[in-house]
Amino acid sequence: MEILSFKIKGKLGHFRKYYANNTAFSFTIPPRTTLMGIVASVMGKPKDSYYEEFCSEKIKFGVRVLSPLKKSFHRLNFLSIKSLGDMSKKFSSDFRGEDGRIQTPFEVISAWNIGKDDVEYQIFITYKDAGFEIFNKIKNHFLSKSPIYNVTLGTANFTASLSDIQIIKTSSIKKKKSNDFIFMNSAIPTHLVQELKFEKEEFSNYNFVEEDMMPGDFIANFDREVKKMNHLLFSITPNPLRVVSSEEYYCIQINDEVLNIQFIDS
Repeated sequence: MEILSFKIKGKLGHFRKYYANNTAFSFTIPPRTTLMGIVASVMGKPKDSYYEEFCSEKIKFGVRVLSPLKKSFHRLNFLSIKSLGDMSKKFSSDFRGEDGRIQTPFEVISAWNIGKDDVEYQIFITYKDAGFEIFNKIKNHFLSKSPIYNVTLGTANFTASLSDIQIIKTSSIKKKKSNDFIFMNSAIPTHLVQELKFEKEEFSNYNFVEEDMMPGDFIANFDREVKKMNHLLFSITPNPLRVVSSEEYYCIQINDEVLNIQFIDS
């Protein structure tokens, strides 16, 4: 078994909640479908062509928060377009702002100190039996080539950068099972959490916990209908969760750091 690990960071992020119709709410961490898109951007895959190749039956993703995160609402000043008009007959048009503007709420993810810090995550990728060849393609591209397309944290204008790309070898990965509380450094599927410890008195271990339902898979290539959801529990700070896990988890060593992680596809 091998795990591809890399860090991705940018000044701002937005991972739109697909069910938000009128206002643009955002997930705090990138959903699995967004992680597929990030990998596809790096590899230069055509839009919507990789859903079956990177599906959860083949490729597994994990995500860890590396900077304390917050969300805030802002107003986007869009043009109010009610008619297309005919620019060949009349110079006036809604596209030139003739009908004024409309302000739309937009939720943005940022670090607690937006002036000094970035939004940063650590991503883990591994494979199931059916995805061994696909994982090798992903691994080889990340290790040897530059991203083909621009990498972003959600929307196109929230550009991001990759760093610390490395392979965690089998010798540095251990599968463990414990009936006691462990420190979980990554997002974990909610159904695996038997018990959660939340100590408000211990400031240094204070956990900021969120739980959310996120899209995991689409039905097929070029079909963005959601097929699978991931119900996840995670911390919005680098502080790990303290949980009792009902299933085995992965204890990995990266340089001098030892992490307990779980994949969101479990």
